[in-house]
Amino acid sequence: MTNKKTPAVKSAKPVKPATDVPAGRPPNPFLDADLYGRMRDYTERDAAFSKELKAIAERGAAKRSVDAREAPSLQVLRVGVKKGLALHEMFARIVSGTESGLWEPWLAQFGFDLLGVNYAKTGARNARIALDLSLGSKATAFFANAGIANWRSLAAEDCAQVQVHKPTETVPAKAYAIFFLDAAEK
Repeated sequence: MTNKKTPAVKSAKPVKPATDVPAGRPPNPFLDADLYGRMRDYTERDAAFSKELKAIAERGAAKRSVDAREAPSLQVLRVGVKKGLALHEMFARIVSGTESGLWEPWLAQFGFDLLGVNYAKTGARNARIALDLSLGSKATAFFANAGIANWRSLAAEDCAQVQVHKPTETVPAKAYAIFFLDAAEK
């Protein structure tokens, strides 16, 4: 035996570490509806919301169905009626351009905010609407009555963009799923 160390052999191509491989979108465990049934036994509502919001923010928007008139996750809302009018009828009125002064109060009853819209009499509305995903959202009651506990994660899979505002000492966490009406064709 000798005490000499053998020199390291350099390879022609450097080997990339496994961390350089893109992993894609991280999984959202809250897409599993059964998870809520199991969590209800041992997790407080605020803690479950925080965990789901973190998973939504990490995963981002899936952009599966960005038009609010067609998004499967919004079906429960579209058939809901507030102020004597169903949401799908409100969407139709927005797209057609009728009763523009009433759009924002109608949408607010379902947890939507109107972020931008073309009010011109002709052409596409190109409305951008935001569904409130926070704990105090008015949409929660519709989904709770339908028995859909993970509606926030489902809406994030359909929407065009997810906006999450972290909580501060005075303001609670806010999150929005952005959808379109008259979305541009792909």
